[in-house]
Amino acid sequence: MSDAARHRENLRGAIAGRAMAYLRIWEAIRKRHGEAEATAIMKEAIYARGCEIGQAFRHIDKKDMAGLRDAFLAYLPDPDMLQPEVHCSDAGLDIKFHDCPLKAAWQAAGLEGDELAKLCEIAGVVDNGTFEAAGFDFHAETWKPGQEGCCFIHVRPGD
Repeated sequence: MSDAARHRENLRGAIAGRAMAYLRIWEAIRKRHGEAEATAIMKEAIYARGCEIGQAFRHIDKKDMAGLRDAFLAYLPDPDMLQPEVHCSDAGLDIKFHDCPLKAAWQAAGLEGDELAKLCEIAGVVDNGTFEAAGFDFHAETWKPGQEGCCFIHVRPGD
């Protein structure tokens, strides 16, 4: 096995571990406090982590979509693993991720349908925190049953 393949395998394993931690924490909170509260708590914590990440992009001019694209893709430990389809112009940055190790780990654990979509929605708020804290306008479409791939993120110039 090449060093690159070993790196990718190790990275997938680490992300799968994170996915399972998210799942087990969400299940424990849901058991005690219900799904709505578990979802809200998880989103709050993951959004906060995204805000921390977003500080790395605060220096980028809020109209520089190409600069943001380059910095964001360089920040990802292995962007090819996510199979990003990137569209960038002065009007905005759109990235459709065709693979996600979090989603794959949850599927391997037997999650499907609405429960899988809920975990994707929860995990996806890291991107809201990241781009909003960096000063950009942001929205995302997280995976839903019947869709291919994973998240589709949309970043627009900030004020």
